[in-house]
Amino acid sequence: MESFKILISLIFLLCLVGNISVSISQTDMNQFDANGKRHGFWSKNYKDSDQIRYEGTFVHGKESGVFNFFCSDCGDTPSIKKLFIINSEIAEVSYFSKNGKIISSGQMNQKLRVGEWIYYHSGTKNILTKEHYTNGVLDGKKVTYYRNNVLAEEITYKNGVKSGVNNYFSTKGKPLKELIFVNDKLHGPAIYYNGDGIKILEGNYKNGRKYGIWKKFKNNILIAEEAFPKK
Repeated sequence: MESFKILISLIFLLCLVGNISVSISQTDMNQFDANGKRHGFWSKNYKDSDQIRYEGTFVHGKESGVFNFFCSDCGDTPSIKKLFIINSEIAEVSYFSKNGKIISSGQMNQKLRVGEWIYYHSGTKNILTKEHYTNGVLDGKKVTYYRNNVLAEEITYKNGVKSGVNNYFSTKGKPLKELIFVNDKLHGPAIYYNGDGIKILEGNYKNGRKYGIWKKFKNNILIAEEAFPKK
């Protein structure tokens, strides 16, 4: 009987300590420093909901370490994770599906994408696309892959528009198109291939339109020529 009383007392004590811990942790959350800036661990829910909207730690108003962001029906699975780098405006960012599969990852400066971003085929860790950003706009080479990891296309961007060499490939890795863009318009030599990588058409573009002599091929043999623009 005495041991039973001791057991009940221990259970009561553990419950009391647990309640005190919860009370303390809740008190320590969502606090401000002397200057009215968020400081310490913060966790906020969506309005009139038990669903967490975000959680993370502030140091005198500035995000620090890992922040988790949740969609309105994500449950405990974050839709976005951000790792804030000390003494930097840069954050490592990853986006996730509702079942926790990674969608994309890269860096952000405030709300602008910077550097290399990687996108993944749905439900896998196979890379779909790699692209580069400068101050939120595409800048440099964008590379896309088929699900079998074969290169699908290489597109060059400058200040957010296509500018430079662009190559396209079949699922077998054979060339399909070799094009050049200038200020988002086709401009310069162009070559088209069939699914087996055999040239079927060759010519030039000027400001987005066919220009000069275009040549058609069959089995690598020239079969026709056509002049542009039409008169």
